[in-house]
Amino acid sequence: MTTPHTELAKIPACAYERAGDRYRATELTRGPWSPAHQHAGPPIALVGGAIERAAAAMEYTHVARLTANLIRPIPIGELAFEVRTEYAGKGVAHFAATLEAEGKEVARFTAVAQREQAIALPADVPGHPLPQAPKRVDESVEARMPIVTDMVGYPELVQTRVATGRPFRTPSAVWFRLRHPLVAGESPRPLERVAVAADSGNGISAVLDFRKFTFANSDLTINLLRVPRGEWICVDSQSYFCDEGGGLAESRLFDEEGLVGRATQSLAVRARG
Repeated sequence: MTTPHTELAKIPACAYERAGDRYRATELTRGPWSPAHQHAGPPIALVGGAIERAAAAMEYTHVARLTANLIRPIPIGELAFEVRTEYAGKGVAHFAATLEAEGKEVARFTAVAQREQAIALPADVPGHPLPQAPKRVDESVEARMPIVTDMVGYPELVQTRVATGRPFRTPSAVWFRLRHPLVAGESPRPLERVAVAADSGNGISAVLDFRKFTFANSDLTINLLRVPRGEWICVDSQSYFCDEGGGLAESRLFDEEGLVGRATQSLAVRARG
């Protein structure tokens, strides 16, 4: 799919390419705040996927929580990370990771993973069956992420369909699907699909004028009640702001079968110029 701002021939085939034990970011990771910096979704997904693999190797098949603390802007360049097992119990394990770029630590991660076990629930338990997304994928309208730029970036990495609202103007619900692989030659993992989408919650629910304010998130926490299934993830988001320069974006997360979890982002609101 081409856009008014880019040519198909210039669009990379993936978000990251392996370079030994490092990962080289392509232009598909470019975010809205600076042409030199990545959108936080792809690198969070990259490290989240590594944590998910490490957990699965120990038979913890469900990552119930992933928290990313974004310490510095993440440049479009080579990334290196290390995943550590901090505790592994009978049913739950805790993991941590650090992400580095240009010789500096740019993000820290913690995660909780669980062993899955089939449970028979009472038929009348509240919250079960799980709520559904505001609209199905096939009922939602195809739309490019409204990040205005003449350069290839995150809007070319993802395919989006608007379920409700007007993204970047009102609280909104948007379906996301990776248009290109996150890592060359690899199929995206469930947590990777969620993280790429969930970090856009503060953007699709923005009500402040992007030309007058910045409201970048300094973290992202994803809580998942089950493993997401399928390619599409719906992010149903609303942002809140206060007069002291703080903000909070809250998102409900769905796959095509229903609710999978929630995400939150702490926002630093600043006037441009």
